[in-house]
Amino acid sequence: MNQREVFNHVAEALFNELHQDEALTVDFRGEDTDYVRWNQSKVRQNTSVGQKEISLVFDKNGRRLNKSFSAQVDKEWDLVEARKLLVEAREEAPNLPQDPFLVPFVNNGTSEAHFEGKLLQGASLIEAISKPARDHDMAGLYAGGLIEMGNRNSKGQNHWFGNESFFMDYSLYNGERAVKAVYAGFQWKQHDFEDSLHESAMQLAVMNRPRKKLEPGKYRVYLAPAAVSELTTMFDWGGLSARAYKTGTCALKKLKDGERKFSSKFSMSENFHLGLTPRFNQLGELAPEKMTLIKEGQLEHLLVNSRSAKEYGLPNNHANEREVPRAMEIAPGTLKENEILKHLGTGLYLSNLHYLNWSDLQNARITGMTRYACLWVENGEVVAPIEDMRFDVSLYDILDEGLLEVTDFQRVDPSIATYMQRELGGKNLPGMLIKDFSFTL
Repeated sequence: MNQREVFNHVAEALFNELHQDEALTVDFRGEDTDYVRWNQSKVRQNTSVGQKEISLVFDKNGRRLNKSFSAQVDKEWDLVEARKLLVEAREEAPNLPQDPFLVPFVNNGTSEAHFEGKLLQGASLIEAISKPARDHDMAGLYAGGLIEMGNRNSKGQNHWFGNESFFMDYSLYNGERAVKAVYAGFQWKQHDFEDSLHESAMQLAVMNRPRKKLEPGKYRVYLAPAAVSELTTMFDWGGLSARAYKTGTCALKKLKDGERKFSSKFSMSENFHLGLTPRFNQLGELAPEKMTLIKEGQLEHLLVNSRSAKEYGLPNNHANEREVPRAMEIAPGTLKENEILKHLGTGLYLSNLHYLNWSDLQNARITGMTRYACLWVENGEVVAPIEDMRFDVSLYDILDEGLLEVTDFQRVDPSIATYMQRELGGKNLPGMLIKDFSFTL
């Protein structure tokens, strides 16, 4: 039996053992990932991780609790462990308070999706990365392989998702100076990785020049896709949540209410065609394959999960528990990659940002710092790296009249979290040319 067959065997056995007033969801999460770590362009760690987990969500009389265990992909052993947890859940459930807004389990249908990859393995993987990096001081982590997720419930719901993907998260160093990049996808393309490495090396060469100290003020800037990704993390902090809107903590409330707008050049959607994460959420509800969130500067949809839909009487679009974008995509524009510096003219090329936070939530104002290769450009020519600066800008300014152009290309920025397991998720984003980006320090 493969892991999907074992999961189905365990789930069906437990469903058959439920009492009449009980309901159960069974989830599976597994990965078979190669992890390789480089330091000074030499392999320092090289391992493979295979881990599987089966979790139970037990529901009885408005009381719900979760249990999980590490699965062995052995139908007898896994079923014994799952039965133990079912017994424990039955014993503990009566001690919990009833939840009036609990969304009951229902059959949300069936789905199956598999995004096949073409990944390097073994010696070919090591050579593909080590050989072009040998003339650089590179530190980085490669993670790639298969991730699978399953979701079934006792009402008949049945979902399965598989994703074969990779990322190479690396930095090039020259002493204390560094540039950072991520190359990711479903198919390893050697020339794309080498192009990424070459671009990083070019930026690092500029970092050797004396740093330019700029005075606080407003500057014309180009935000590379990685910098746009950092900026859009703020949308995860209540920016598009229906619950946040209803409780007064939604940073884009004025956009929702039509008091402010973004540029017609700015459109954002949830796009599960990207294959970065499954459409089904924790309840097994299927989000639309593609849903527009912001269209040409106008907010069309907030993210609504079942709990918010029930509590506030809103149409449900099957968002996750946190009501954050899971497969964000920002539409490309017309600015070509080889014309970025020319159109920037004189200003700042910002490759990365960090330490972002709201400085004025009600006005969608964000503060943060520049990071890594942030460069001063004069008349379309890169002049020097800059000393790090703090910015303070409102999304209503930089994404409305401040948004001059959007690139005609996008870059996938995957989740690179690997703390307990390699996570799914990511974004597909372009770069942006912005005027009057305000720096305060």
